[in-house]
Amino acid sequence: MEDMEKEFEEKDGQTGEDKKGQLKGDSKKQNGMDMYDWLQCFITAIVAGIIIFIFVARVVKVDGSSMYGTLHNDDLVLASNLFYEPEAGDIVVLQTDSYGPSALVKRIIATEGQRVYIDFNAGIVYVDGVPLDEPYTNTLTNLPEDFSGEVTVPEGCVFLLGDNRNASRDSRDSSIGMVDERCIVGKVYFILIPGEDYTDYGISLGRDFSRIGSPY
Repeated sequence: MEDMEKEFEEKDGQTGEDKKGQLKGDSKKQNGMDMYDWLQCFITAIVAGIIIFIFVARVVKVDGSSMYGTLHNDDLVLASNLFYEPEAGDIVVLQTDSYGPSALVKRIIATEGQRVYIDFNAGIVYVDGVPLDEPYTNTLTNLPEDFSGEVTVPEGCVFLLGDNRNASRDSRDSSIGMVDERCIVGKVYFILIPGEDYTDYGISLGRDFSRIGSPY
């Protein structure tokens, strides 16, 4: 029997040791290809992620309580300006020279050509003479800042307010005022990771993960 096996190996041109060496070589080659495939997928994923976050969407961290109770401090939100046209009611991320390098998150109340009037005694905002229904606000709009009378939003600009009306620096403040649409980084579409909630005494209540999703 051994003589027959040797005869077959001689006809095949390979000994048992040769075949074992070939199998080991094939295994190393396969492992090398697997590593290359994984590396290629990893690099592709990184490049795709960079392209998405530069040209399609970006993750923004909410800083402060000016959008409370829609958005909370330290919320991570997804914003995009892809094919975006500003509309009243949209929550947007913006950067202005007057406010410095920090990003602001506010809600668009009116767009170009619309008239804005605020009755600070009643806390009601009017756009084109119509009172807004604003169930998203945390408080009524009682703080005038530098705002008075009725204003018309200039061409290419928007009028912005925070949802936490009496704790927000927004278009009522002359240092921000009407904001050029080109300052808008993108519209907020999604709450990715909710920030921690705290009591009035600074005690952490943890994260409310039920808030993950659309803020609208």
